Formats: sequence, C-alpha cells, structure tokens
Amino acid sequence: MLIRNGLRTTRAELLPLSFYERFEYVVVVILTALIAVVVVAAVWNLTLKILVGLVLSGSLDPSDYTAFQDVFGMIFTVIIALEFKKSLLVVAARRDTVVAIRSVVVIALLAICRKVIILDLTETDALHILALAAAILALGIVYWLVSDRDRRPVKDSQG
Repeated sequence: MLIRNGLRTTRAELLPLSFYERFEYVVVVILTALIAVVVVAAVWNLTLKILVGLVLSGSLDPSDYTAFQDVFGMIFTVIIALEFKKSLLVVAARRDTVVAIRSVVVIALLAICRKVIILDLTETDALHILALAAAILALGIVYWLVSDRDRRPVKDSQG
C-alpha cells in the first residue's frame, strides 16, 4: 500500500514536468540506485577485508602504514560515493535543478584527501605533491567563496 501511494505521489509530481525534466529525473534515480549498489558492494568488500585480515589470518596489522592506507582509502571511497549519492538525491527531490557547486567541490576535496592518504611518499616526486597541495588550496578557496556567498544576507532591492 505504501509503495502504491509513493508511486502515485511521484507520478503527480512528474506530470507537470517537461519531457527532458522527466528524463533527467529517471536518469538520476537510476544513477542513485547504481551508486547504492556500489556502496553496498564496497562496504561488503571492506568488511570482508578487515574481518579476514584481522580475525582469520592476522595479516592486517593496523599499525602498518600500508594497511592503514588501504583501509582508509577504501573508507574514503565509500564516503565519496555516499556524498555523490546525496547530491543526486537533492536533484531527484527537485530541490535544485542542477547538482550544487558546493557538493561537487566537497566530492573533489574528499577525492584529493583520499589520494593524499593512499599516496606513497617514497615513490612520489615533489612536483606531484605540490600539484596536490595547489588543488586542495584552490578547492578550499572555491568552497569558502561558495559558502560565504550562501551565508550573506540577501540585499533588499528597495534599500
């Protein structure tokens, strides 16, 4: 019964939309479902890796830096996918017509942070590290500018 009511509500919301807006909605719903499948698979894989590594074989030493990099790299992958799914859900709920810039910047920052965590500093040259630092700085500035713009009070056109 709840599913039927949900489908009626969704249909009523989609009727006034244009063909392209309906198409966009369907694509977003499909992408959201696919990302949910990826998140479940990633969490399952992470769980198995940790449980098998720690409990059964004892080969996963949490104090080992490479094990730390692997585990937290996989955790960041799940967090990135969840943030991406959340930004798509905002579009699907029709609260925004496009993915918000702030969400894209947050996803990019998370991806670069993941890269920094899994980076092997003995194999990486200084120019690569400098480029990552510049990207983090640039994305941080963009995030601050977008957030600052959202916090400013809206000026009245009469005053």
